Amino acid sequence: MIVFANGCFDILHPGHIHTLKFAKQLAGQDGKVIVGLNSDSSIALIKRKPIFNEQFRKTMLESLRYVDEVRIFETETPYLLIKEIKPDYIVKGPDYINKQVIGNDIALVLFASQGLEISTTKIIEEIKKR
Repeated sequence: MIVFANGCFDILHPGHIHTLKFAKQLAGQDGKVIVGLNSDSSIALIKRKPIFNEQFRKTMLESLRYVDEVRIFETETPYLLIKEIKPDYIVKGPDYINKQVIGNDIALVLFASQGLEISTTKIIEEIKKR
């Protein structure tokens, strides 16, 4: 079984860890969690310049026991990567529950539940305030 998760993962935080842990539990012992990582240029298309470059972010994700493989994608969305991988599931955090999830025509989308109201954007805003 292949479970796919994607994102910028610019400042790795507990919400990311929770989602990736959920993905690994879903994949099971013999399954695989593949993370699609936005490249620096793709983040700039959708948000802002990343804090950490893509190689740093890739290294952080690869060090997690919940992640089996990390693939960097250059496009605004991971649709072509999802189409190539053909995962069984796409896992997103609960902040995506009321949003259209890219790749939902290819794989079943599941949401990691969490009580954490945390995001990289909120972390950056808090740092700026201090």
